[in-house]
Amino acid sequence: MSQTIQCISPIDGSVFAERPVLSLEAAKSAIKNARKAQKDWAARPLQDRIDLVRAGVARLGEMSDQIVPELAHMMGRPIRYGGEFRGVDERASYMADIAADSLAPMVVEESDRFERRILREPHGLVLVIAPWNYPYMTAINTVAPALIAGNAVMLKHASQTLLVGERMVAAFTAAGVPAAVFQNVFLDHQTTADLIADRQFNFVNFTGSVGGGQAIERAAAGTFTGLGLELGGKDPGYVMEDANLEAAVDTLIDGAMFNSGQCCCGIERIYVAEPLFDAFVEKAVAIVSGYTLGNPLNPETTLGPMAHRRFAAEVRAQTQDALEKGARALIDPTLFPQDDGGAYLMPQILVDVTHDMRVMRDESFGPVVGIMKVKDDAEAIALMNDSEFGLTASLWTQDVTRAAALGAQIETGTVFMNRADYLDPGLRWTGCKNTGRGGALSIIGYQSLTRPKSYHLKKA
Repeated sequence: MSQTIQCISPIDGSVFAERPVLSLEAAKSAIKNARKAQKDWAARPLQDRIDLVRAGVARLGEMSDQIVPELAHMMGRPIRYGGEFRGVDERASYMADIAADSLAPMVVEESDRFERRILREPHGLVLVIAPWNYPYMTAINTVAPALIAGNAVMLKHASQTLLVGERMVAAFTAAGVPAAVFQNVFLDHQTTADLIADRQFNFVNFTGSVGGGQAIERAAAGTFTGLGLELGGKDPGYVMEDANLEAAVDTLIDGAMFNSGQCCCGIERIYVAEPLFDAFVEKAVAIVSGYTLGNPLNPETTLGPMAHRRFAAEVRAQTQDALEKGARALIDPTLFPQDDGGAYLMPQILVDVTHDMRVMRDESFGPVVGIMKVKDDAEAIALMNDSEFGLTASLWTQDVTRAAALGAQIETGTVFMNRADYLDPGLRWTGCKNTGRGGALSIIGYQSLTRPKSYHLKKA
């Protein structure tokens, strides 16, 4: 009997979907077809590829009535928030808009004696390993520009969002993208590692855990396969004394709690200047106390279950560690009787926290946030940098010059001012430290998904 991958729904612990995995031989056969199809795909005019990707995204948008409840079943996001199409469309459309300029030849010399230019060529076959927390948006970050640049793409999705790849491929195939050019594959970890080690892919983009990224690097060692790795995060917010308090509380708490805190660039620790600390905490508690935890299929639910009970267990363990070390929990458990000790987890705000506590160091990826009082910018910067991760940092002030100066001192991939938990497709999505390397989107994203090829032509 062939091995299968199951998606266990966090709603009730039932098996929502199940698919057989490809054998190594079957995977290599699919790869062979992809490589053959890629040549013809890359030979098409760029505008044709752009138009087909746009059409694929539009088809995906037409599937929202199917996709939204599926996401609720698979990873627990409440249906009231819809799917991810707005973000998918924004990112894909932007990458389509900039494709011609991003992929245009760089002309160094055009004279009577020489033509010297640098062209961008597709890598060939790109493997996209996507996560479950924002399964469509994270996948499209690479899928859209990779296809536009002339690559073939294989999409391997997380078991928790097992059906996402099927939906994306169905949409793009219906729009006219050749079936072999964009394929969804079900692979176990070992087969994936074996294929990477065998140089079956020309580029691999992985979004997931630090451990997963390390496994990808080990598999690719010595192959010279290009890698993009977007891994863990522990993103900070810093509220300065001149901040717009209402906006800061609303945005940072939403960034900490939306999607049950399961966001790559979600806010996981907040530092507040002493003069605003008490008011910030009071407003934050009021917001979180008003959430409704429950079945994500209920339109009234604002906070669904975490994607898996083991993820919730880690958040509970971090919270308990903090409480044992002196932290105070401010959210009343009686407000959230739906917390069942399993996947359904109440939100929590912690104060009197320190960096000796796991909740301020380890990635939580759940609806808990620690809030610390700071006396000045120097203390805030030291605390923000006291992390093994570096994805985003959110600064709240009315002073752009101050924010830019502080941003230069923060070890992070993106600096936000008066914003948080957002991915700007015009900017490079990247991280540092254990958050990984490489990145996606922007003109630089196209450079990652292509290779430069130089032409030095001496005229007779």
